[in-house]
Amino acid sequence: MLKQLKVQNFALIDFADIIFNNTFIVITGETGAGKSILLDALHLAIGEKADTSAIFDKTKKSVIEAIFDISQLQLKDFFETHHLDYQEETILRREISADGKSRAFINDTPVNLSTIKSLGDLLIDIHSQHQNLIINSLSFRYNFVDAIAGCLQDRLEYSKLYKKYQINKKELNELIAQQTTAQKEADYYQFILKELQDANIHEGELQRTEDELNQLQNAENIIQQLSNVIQTLKDADINVTQLIHQAKNCLQNISKYHSKYEELAQRLQSAFVEIKDIANEAENLLSDIDIHPEKIELLNDRLNTINKLLKKHNVKTDTELLNIQAETEQKLLQYQNIDDIIEEKKQHLQKLEKDLLEKAEKLSEKRKSSKEAIEKECIIILNELSIPHAQFVVNIQNNINNQFNEFGKDDIKFLFSANKGIPPSELQKTASGGEISRLMLTIKSMMAKKIHLPTIIFDEIDTGISGTVASKMASIMKKMTEHMQVIAITHLPQIAAKGQQHFYVTKEDFNGKTQTKITELNKEQRIMEIAKMLSDGKPSEAAIQNATELLIK
Repeated sequence: MLKQLKVQNFALIDFADIIFNNTFIVITGETGAGKSILLDALHLAIGEKADTSAIFDKTKKSVIEAIFDISQLQLKDFFETHHLDYQEETILRREISADGKSRAFINDTPVNLSTIKSLGDLLIDIHSQHQNLIINSLSFRYNFVDAIAGCLQDRLEYSKLYKKYQINKKELNELIAQQTTAQKEADYYQFILKELQDANIHEGELQRTEDELNQLQNAENIIQQLSNVIQTLKDADINVTQLIHQAKNCLQNISKYHSKYEELAQRLQSAFVEIKDIANEAENLLSDIDIHPEKIELLNDRLNTINKLLKKHNVKTDTELLNIQAETEQKLLQYQNIDDIIEEKKQHLQKLEKDLLEKAEKLSEKRKSSKEAIEKECIIILNELSIPHAQFVVNIQNNINNQFNEFGKDDIKFLFSANKGIPPSELQKTASGGEISRLMLTIKSMMAKKIHLPTIIFDEIDTGISGTVASKMASIMKKMTEHMQVIAITHLPQIAAKGQQHFYVTKEDFNGKTQTKITELNKEQRIMEIAKMLSDGKPSEAAIQNATELLIK
């Protein structure tokens, strides 16, 4: 339900903070007073495009904030999908600056416009005569029939299976398309694979080959430098190891005079052992080095082979080449087995189609079994709304060629006639705007008894209606509040009188500017407002008495 609407610096509203009850709420006011401004603000809060011309004071930004209690709606999945914090009291906010920039927030988290609009559509249903066209939409007709038939959960299960079926069908079509070019591509991948297999590359081979080649190409210099190291450390007349040994002996001769001399002697002994080991290691390395021009040529050839493959496949390491080889083997396996894969996919698709058919038939049975009850209840309510000869038919037939769609295999149409002796036909051909308004109210009142609907706002759908019809319409709206929050923007006293919370919209001049004000009326104020609506001007005593009676009913 909509708990609160805050409007700041928008259209003719400087600031408004409206708190709504979970009841039947009515909004009245003189023509042109700005009742539609509230709707415009709410439209913005739930994701409609912003218009900077609606900013009241161009030096400040416009802020609209709508606060909803969503505890009764199953929306946790939506919040998880969009990575938003779920809060039972959720705030939708829009900020529009004078330069045209607009920002949207859900619970203070910035979101794009499509996200806030998707959530807004789940929270509030703004219904006007203009929106009557929705009755012609396929999804609306399915939702209505399935809600009354009690098969929305069945349809959800069917829809999940249908999506799975569509994905598998697409995959099968793609495989069949691939089958025609499979041999040509298989030949290409076979060539690539043979080239990589013939190269016989091993993990880390590139680095090892480069290191070995670098050593062989610089063998003379390495031999010379290693020889110098050995000469210095070991083979010279006076070499480093001899000098360290002598220094160690000197320290040992005086070690009895202080412990520090002994420590130094031990350290030199360690150095002597380490340097001697280095000299021996250098000799081993030197013995391993030889000049092999023919091996250099072999390594260069090997390196060229690897580098050509690296360049061809646009990679940098032999590991990546090995990955390409494995992937190519996998692709070839798939191409070689494509006939088997297609056959397996066809069998799986047939199984899905069989399951779909079972679920679709179950849906169809439930829909058809509820058809008569739906038609009967609709006609009863339409009769109450002064369409005494109303005929309403829910036409449920199999789709052309018995094809599946996301709702099943049924085609649902609404046929209507308001006149005696005129057979029912499609709504757009026979029903007037006022008749469609009453039919939409009938349908939504029936749905409200079966499922949790979002807050609904009726925006002057009572145009062209008066008297008893208006009173019946008001009773239906009020009855809907047993299951949902209903807000009606109205110009009819019969509907205003049924409201349990009443807001009055006026236009006032303040500091040289015309401003729209929204006031919640108490009982006495409501009597006077409804009396004015009855009198179409200054209320008479009779109008005041009539208004009082209307409020009591």
